[in-house]
Amino acid sequence: MTVKLKIDGKEVEAEEGMTILEAAQSAAIEIPTLCHYAGLEPYGACRLCSVEVRKMGRRTRTVTACIYPVANGIEVFTDTERIRHGRKLIMELLLARCPDAPKIRELAQKMGVTEVRFPEYNEDCILCGLCVRACNELMKSGAITFVGRGIERKVETPYGDKSDVCIQCGACSFLCPTGAISPEKARQEPAKAITSSFDMNLLQRGAMAFENLQGMPAVPVIDEEHCVHMLTGNCGVCSTVCPTNAIDYEEKEQEIEIPVDAVVVATGFEQFDAAKLPQYGYAKFKNVITGLEMERFLSASGPTGGHLVRIDNHQPVRKIAFLQCIGSRDVRNSRFCSSVCCMHSTKQAIIANEHDKELQSFIFYTDFRAVGKGFQQYQQRAVGQANAEYIRTRVAEISQDPDGSPVVWYEDTTSRTVKSMKVDLVVLAMSLIPSPGAAELAQILGVEIDDCNFFVTDKMAPVKTTRPGVFACGYCQGPLDVPESVMQASAAAAAAAEYLVEKKAVPTT
Repeated sequence: MTVKLKIDGKEVEAEEGMTILEAAQSAAIEIPTLCHYAGLEPYGACRLCSVEVRKMGRRTRTVTACIYPVANGIEVFTDTERIRHGRKLIMELLLARCPDAPKIRELAQKMGVTEVRFPEYNEDCILCGLCVRACNELMKSGAITFVGRGIERKVETPYGDKSDVCIQCGACSFLCPTGAISPEKARQEPAKAITSSFDMNLLQRGAMAFENLQGMPAVPVIDEEHCVHMLTGNCGVCSTVCPTNAIDYEEKEQEIEIPVDAVVVATGFEQFDAAKLPQYGYAKFKNVITGLEMERFLSASGPTGGHLVRIDNHQPVRKIAFLQCIGSRDVRNSRFCSSVCCMHSTKQAIIANEHDKELQSFIFYTDFRAVGKGFQQYQQRAVGQANAEYIRTRVAEISQDPDGSPVVWYEDTTSRTVKSMKVDLVVLAMSLIPSPGAAELAQILGVEIDDCNFFVTDKMAPVKTTRPGVFACGYCQGPLDVPESVMQASAAAAAAAEYLVEKKAVPTT
């Protein structure tokens, strides 16, 4: 059932049971608030959402929009002189309490509050109660609560010490408008962050997230290993706030058997574990990263928004060392060349220089392998336009300067002398190897693999494997770049279609 009301003179229809705040939000009418969250019952702690309401022609009265229910015929005024004065007074008090909180400063500026007439407390909590209520009502953990009264009131664990009942769900820090609370402040043990594998574990994610924003289908997935509702039966807020009722906690994984006549294998690649080569300092020195991590740092949707900074102190990067053939062309690890490393390092050097024209890139290579059309010219562009320098050598070791800067040790092959170079960032072009399950899959499908675990294919028809009806494309059958992988994918699909047509044309007995 719907009710009709007026908000700032605008006719609005709202579902019965909604609050004025919810009705205003549905009509794109902004009412400020710092303590409202759709997953919790309305509380009205911050009082910023106060509005004036006239009912049946009577005098207006001031109410809290997040609590007051809608009703037929009421008139709501969200921006009267009295309401603006009251909000500004509240905002002055909040700004005096938490002058350094970005969200408070932003809202104050939006409301035109530039001067504060009250003494500053320099606190970091506005006592809105969102964290306490989420912890106790949604998660039912009881790890944090309000302690004290009056001006001594604050948010703490129930007994004034770090708690052992915190489940590290992160709800407190997610809802806090000022960043005052986090699991680290409540729990005895350090919180274990949930990270995104798509972002090379450089960014945190929630228990429900888009693992890859460009993935198909573009839908979020609940991580059962970290979802509070799946683990304890509590929370369930995603189901509460989902407007389309898309959340189904009872849905289970299913194994479906589908008879097929052809199979296209496209298992992709895995990155060689850089930690297995300790001489390069990966996981030991903060400013040593892999090429795939560099790709995320250069992306506008990455951990630093596309800004290239040092990992340890977030200062701008001025010198980068790209180390080629790390783990590849090596009889102890991967004997083959990964094919794409020279060019992706060159591309990253060019993009890095586009961000900062003063930035220098040094690419330490064994043999430069630019095997595609226009690749050599692209490398020359890096030298001529992107301040890149190519040094033919095999880097022996990475050490660290006292200021945290990596130091690259290498042999200059022209002078046959050992040299070192101090840089801001080292990027390791790691060997790219077949996916771990490729060998097991090949055994299941009954096809051959070579001694490097790549699928064996026909020399004259590169997508055909040793078993009719099984086709391979991309990195599973050998080192390839993106354009060639896409081309092979089309070829594999065409070959599979041709095989099916031929099989259907053969009469069966």
